[in-house]
Amino acid sequence: MNDTATPARLARTAGETASAVLVAISFCHLLNDMMQSLLPALYPMLKSTYRMSFGQIGLLTFTFQFTASLLQPMVGAMADRTPRPYSLASGMAFSLAGLLLLAFAGGYPLLLVAAALIGTGSSVFHPESSRVARMASGGKHGLAQSVFQVGGNLGSACGPLLAAFVVLPYGQSSIAWFSVVALLGMFVLFNVGHWYKTHGITRLRHAARTRVIEASRARVAGTIAVLLALIFSKYFYLASITSYYTFYLIGHFHQSVRSAQLHLFVFLAAAAIGGFVGGPIGDRIGSKKIIWVSILGVLPFTLALPHADLFWTSVLTVPIGLVIASAFPAIVVYAQDLLPGRTGAVAGLFFGLAFGMGSVGAAVLGKLADHFGIDAVYQICAFLPLIGLLAGFLPDVKHRPPSPA
Repeated sequence: MNDTATPARLARTAGETASAVLVAISFCHLLNDMMQSLLPALYPMLKSTYRMSFGQIGLLTFTFQFTASLLQPMVGAMADRTPRPYSLASGMAFSLAGLLLLAFAGGYPLLLVAAALIGTGSSVFHPESSRVARMASGGKHGLAQSVFQVGGNLGSACGPLLAAFVVLPYGQSSIAWFSVVALLGMFVLFNVGHWYKTHGITRLRHAARTRVIEASRARVAGTIAVLLALIFSKYFYLASITSYYTFYLIGHFHQSVRSAQLHLFVFLAAAAIGGFVGGPIGDRIGSKKIIWVSILGVLPFTLALPHADLFWTSVLTVPIGLVIASAFPAIVVYAQDLLPGRTGAVAGLFFGLAFGMGSVGAAVLGKLADHFGIDAVYQICAFLPLIGLLAGFLPDVKHRPPSPA
């Protein structure tokens, strides 16, 4: 008897957490984000090799993140209407092509094309894989999103280490070695796609029918607007770290490129831990409280960062990473609960906006750094978490059983 044979069987299987699938999709998230994090980790080397300005670095980040942000909401909405289980593997193929081009690019225009290909791969991977995480959650949505998210955060943290110990010693062409990682990801995602087709779609549809939200359309629209503003605050600040933190350490504290990459790894590792704990805590105390604390609670640390010495700069990035990264799984779960049945569209919207804010942030902050210096970037961005005050307008999401009709 299969999972769709009886309502009782369906309810029971929908309430079970598919741990193997969660681990597989988290592992692939690690591989995907590890590959995409190589690009910003290589900025110091690329800047020297291609004689780029900070503005050109910002445009490179803009190209990568814009392609990801532009396509993700469309991919998610299409998946809600017509699920495409095997599109996950095809998305990884775009990343593979981007990596190979990045390894052998002969000029700045080809770097932009490579960044666009890597961004396109992410645009396919993130909304669909977030859907899979919710399918496999068994009702533990915060935990599932955190398990999924921690893979990406760990992958992002690995980028600076790989740049420091593999690419810098062996040159730009060594990026091609990571094509093996992309091929492994494609293999795993093909098998995840088979589970998605066989079991996942039924699970997700059953879960959507059992969740009805007591909120007007206007209230939902206002709530989504607040969540988008919080995403802006979070990812504009994160853009200052992921794109320019190494330059800040090199210019302000006279650190070597390798030392700066290791300091960036400390921040990204803290963010990985924060992303993992945010979801399960949200399952216990509610996503709204996690959102409130994670955005506004980071303010004291961001205000202190521009005035700290090297030791305290490194120390302060740990609570910043821990606290600010805990917001995203909670925001995604909160929005998916708010809009049941639109899991892919919500995931695409928020992942897409995350990349979009990162792209705009990188471009704007690059221009600021060119005109006013890299120190000014962190003095300005220190106040972004004040936008977290908007979390006070988020309603409590309540559920009621659906009517018999």
